[in-house]
Amino acid sequence: MPPVHTGAPVIPGASTASSPAPEPLSPGRPGYRRMSLALFAAGLAIFALLYSTQALLPAISADFGVTAGQASWTVSAATGALALFVLPLSALSERFGRTRMMTCSMVVAVGVGLLVPFAPNLEWMVVLRAVQGAAIAGVPASAMAYLAEEVRPRALVGAIGLFVAGNSIGGMSGRLVTGWAAQLWGWRAGLAAVALMAFACAVAFLVLLPRARFFRPASLNPRAVGRTVAGHLRDPLLLRLYGIGALFMTVFGAVYTVIGYRLVDEPFSLGQGVIGSVFLIYLVGTVSSAAAGKLVARTGRRGALYLAVTTTALGLLLSLSDSLASVVLGLVLITAGFFAGHAVASAAVSRTAKTGRAQASALYQSAYYLGSSAGGTLGALAYHEAGWAATVGIALLAVLGVVSITLYGTHAARAQRRIPASVAGAR
Repeated sequence: MPPVHTGAPVIPGASTASSPAPEPLSPGRPGYRRMSLALFAAGLAIFALLYSTQALLPAISADFGVTAGQASWTVSAATGALALFVLPLSALSERFGRTRMMTCSMVVAVGVGLLVPFAPNLEWMVVLRAVQGAAIAGVPASAMAYLAEEVRPRALVGAIGLFVAGNSIGGMSGRLVTGWAAQLWGWRAGLAAVALMAFACAVAFLVLLPRARFFRPASLNPRAVGRTVAGHLRDPLLLRLYGIGALFMTVFGAVYTVIGYRLVDEPFSLGQGVIGSVFLIYLVGTVSSAAAGKLVARTGRRGALYLAVTTTALGLLLSLSDSLASVVLGLVLITAGFFAGHAVASAAVSRTAKTGRAQASALYQSAYYLGSSAGGTLGALAYHEAGWAATVGIALLAVLGVVSITLYGTHAARAQRRIPASVAGAR
């Protein structure tokens, strides 16, 4: 008897005899490597663009005749705009899709990046950088939500670690490329070079990223989004994670915004290309963020955070030395501690939020990049007023904040574990 055709449409991904239900991505399964490479390329592109002016701040200051604090706005404007736009763009991604949002964001960010080298003055550069940061905002929260939906939970920390690793390499390569190009042809050529590199990464992202199989569009309801955001902001664990992300990034923003000024001054007097090469230290962040999953498995989330914050604090203290070797070692430890802490905290946000993951990730990203803006501006102002020791003092205060939040979380978790025991005893 021939088969009967009902005329019902076949839904992609629906379970049929010939088309089994899709399974979440995990290491060794088809699509996982393409997904990892695509998001690695996305992370590389957005971080190369986001911090493209950071290694060039001394040259920008000299060319435009401005202070370190004024030049730092070419970084802070981008990270601040990202922090402001990441939440509304994540809401749009709930309606229009993670992959579409990431694609549009990268296209606009790269396009603006090609215009930045032609900025006639500092004011126009700050405006363009703010637009670029707003465009970039569509990538981080959408990427985290995409991973939470498409990747098997046990593989989530590792997958996010690879995305963060792309961030670290992007931050490193962007600064490295701009530094040497600036030394050879000027800082404007450095910015053009990093924009072209980001363009190549964007093409790789578009070619490699697998389509989303588990995304379900939601209605664009501002009240519903507001309720979801309010719910996340009432969650004590999420609030602690947002605070940790912001404070870690305050440290990192302060250190890497100012380090170029310190190394170009006495007693180091390094050239722009050599200063750009210092950012090869970001490779340490690639290793520490990718290893965050194993670290959490061995020590627990809070144990991993304690180790990350101790490593960061030790690096800050070492950087006070006038020995170049000690400063470099200090930067290695700061970078390792920061990226490990960031990977642990961001993965914990994705696992903690059961609904509205894009908004939960967006709030984390907002806090994170507000920390970057605050750290970069405060660190530069402190350096202008009192030197590197003042910048380290700002960073150590942020480290103390991370320790305080983590200790409070440990105390709260122990108190919560004692409640069931006391209730059982009362019975």
